[in-house]
Amino acid sequence: MAALKFAGMDDTDSEDELPPGWEERSTKDGWVYYANHDEMKTQWEHPKTGKKKRCAGDLPYGWEQETDEKGQIVYIDHINKRSTYFDPRHAFTVEDVVVKPKRYDGNTAALEILQGRDFSDKVVLITGGNSGIGFETARSFALHGAHVILACRNLTRANKAVSLIQEEWHKARVEAMMCNLASLRSVREFAESFKAKKLPLHILVCNAAVCTQPYSLTEDNLESTFQICHLGHFLLVQCLQDVLRRSVPARVVVVSSESHRFTDLLDSGGKVDLALLSPTRKDYWSMLAYNRAKLCNILFSNELHRRLSPYGVTSNAVHPGNVMYTSIHRSWWLMTFLFTLARPFTKSMQQGAATTVYCAVAPELEGLGGMYFNNCFRCQPSTQAQDQSTAASLWELSERLVAERSVGIQAL
Repeated sequence: MAALKFAGMDDTDSEDELPPGWEERSTKDGWVYYANHDEMKTQWEHPKTGKKKRCAGDLPYGWEQETDEKGQIVYIDHINKRSTYFDPRHAFTVEDVVVKPKRYDGNTAALEILQGRDFSDKVVLITGGNSGIGFETARSFALHGAHVILACRNLTRANKAVSLIQEEWHKARVEAMMCNLASLRSVREFAESFKAKKLPLHILVCNAAVCTQPYSLTEDNLESTFQICHLGHFLLVQCLQDVLRRSVPARVVVVSSESHRFTDLLDSGGKVDLALLSPTRKDYWSMLAYNRAKLCNILFSNELHRRLSPYGVTSNAVHPGNVMYTSIHRSWWLMTFLFTLARPFTKSMQQGAATTVYCAVAPELEGLGGMYFNNCFRCQPSTQAQDQSTAASLWELSERLVAERSVGIQAL
């Protein structure tokens, strides 16, 4: 230490921090070397630790390595439109590999969770990905190389979302496909079209939802909130289960809500009651219908995980955020007015997408499921949401409903 002090190399806060006058660089093949600008020399060993290092892995998605007119290596970040002589992989050198997972919270943005990661070998399917947190989820994955498919009922809006992402990153692989969850026929047609592409499916995000909309029945003669938020997704997973199982490890993320706590699905006999899930007009209250559908989301996710996890497919449910300004409430002017007043205090769409993205990619969740997350933390849902018999009862009811409206639907 005395020698270091004499040389002026003990002034830094960290053992790995470079002394004044030194710079860390790397070769084309990733070996790190150190340049001393005062003495005009370079060396392979760290001037303080004496250790050699090598950058781990490939460049983050969107980065390219080039050589400038002076022959120096320069790194181009095409997504953020910047260049630097500093190798971005220096944050992931062999000796600096992060062992403990980084902690995220309600202020985390989806892009932060994906930072520095390349998902160019992944296929991601997102329902309702043309707006709100679904769009930010799609955008985040597309900007990190994934092949993203937006399953939406409105192709005009979906194609506009595709254009916005591709304007931001011209190499983004993102496409829109027609899928109307209010039509079980449309869900089946979408599944067949997706299978015709012969693609794997690594991440399926059941995101689409409606809230506070006037009473209406779908073409399948079911209340629309229940079918769009739950039953359409149930059938979608049924139709794509074979693709998920061929793509393992695969994950399903079901977007639920804290509003699931303020309702009940059971009749006096303790069974899931279809009259509560798909009520008549006189018994319909839009907010209660939404709450029940969100409870269905968690129960469905838990039962899905129980059934498919032995095959390498896991499922978790998430609450995207306490209050966010989205278009989901557009059917009710009062809710739109209240959300407008609250907008300065709400989470951004990027922050709202973070928990979905976290559950879709977190290494520490590999092989784990049947859980509920809020603000990137695992938390306990309502007692009924954790009840396995209720989950099984809902599954059986959902299976019967889709089977009655089709022939030859194979149960999970």
